[in-house]
Amino acid sequence: MANPLDTKEELFRQLRDFIDRMPSLSTTVTKVMEVCNQPNTSPNDLNRVIALDPVLTGHVLKLINSAYYSLPNQVTSLTRAIIMLGLNTVKNLALSTAVLGTLGKEKSQCFSMDAFWTHSICVGVTAKALAAVKNIPTINREEYFVTGLLHDLGKIPLSNCFPEEYQQALDLADLQRCSLLQAEKMIFGFDHRLTGKMIGEKWQLNQSMISCLTHHHNPETVPEENRPLVATIAVANLYANIFAIGSAGDLHQEVAATDRIITTSGMPWSQISALHETVQEEIEKAQIFLQITKE
Repeated sequence: MANPLDTKEELFRQLRDFIDRMPSLSTTVTKVMEVCNQPNTSPNDLNRVIALDPVLTGHVLKLINSAYYSLPNQVTSLTRAIIMLGLNTVKNLALSTAVLGTLGKEKSQCFSMDAFWTHSICVGVTAKALAAVKNIPTINREEYFVTGLLHDLGKIPLSNCFPEEYQQALDLADLQRCSLLQAEKMIFGFDHRLTGKMIGEKWQLNQSMISCLTHHHNPETVPEENRPLVATIAVANLYANIFAIGSAGDLHQEVAATDRIITTSGMPWSQISALHETVQEEIEKAQIFLQITKE
């Protein structure tokens, strides 16, 4: 009879190999992130990088002219789009469309990917709305949206690499009425947070995004400098789960974890749930991210 520990170590080895074989982000997107992280970058610097990639250029122009931004006049110039959006926003849009282009087309035997991405979009728009309530500077709010959109990425390779075991985790969570996180740990010996961290490191995402992929169920453990973002993503994830907007398989919320996340967010639940109408409207607009990557 196989030792369960040996089995779990073998599962982890297979997962690591699977992630190693995943495509890297495109050279253009990597370059966009590098350029935007330099202190003296100008819109022209970014324009020179993006203009070499017709697909990314098309994405940026399509996004700025979409309902997501609701601008009165159509923008046809890439430089003007970059100036209007700002470097930080363009960087985040380039990253999110690249990631969705890589993983957004994935299928899963374990749950509906339409429901998964609806959940992810809900977390993104809720996080962005919460950032506005918290008076986070406008220039940083797009990062809240994109990080919320990507927070559960770790579930995709985990469920696709091990569909049978992942279905067992989903069934176990339902049977025991526990979080999917707990069920994953019981079945695999690790969970989607570790997978998310591995993806974030492979794609060289910034440290705050990697923290969200890794700690969106335990934001209180994150260093102070990253905690506002991680705590906001955590409570936005809780909101999407409680109101069952889409689903990433987490049907049961544990009371202790829920209380801990709300406390760490520093916002009363009444203030969070009051965003319901805004969130519903913004989800419709944000669907454009998925539409663009499917074209």
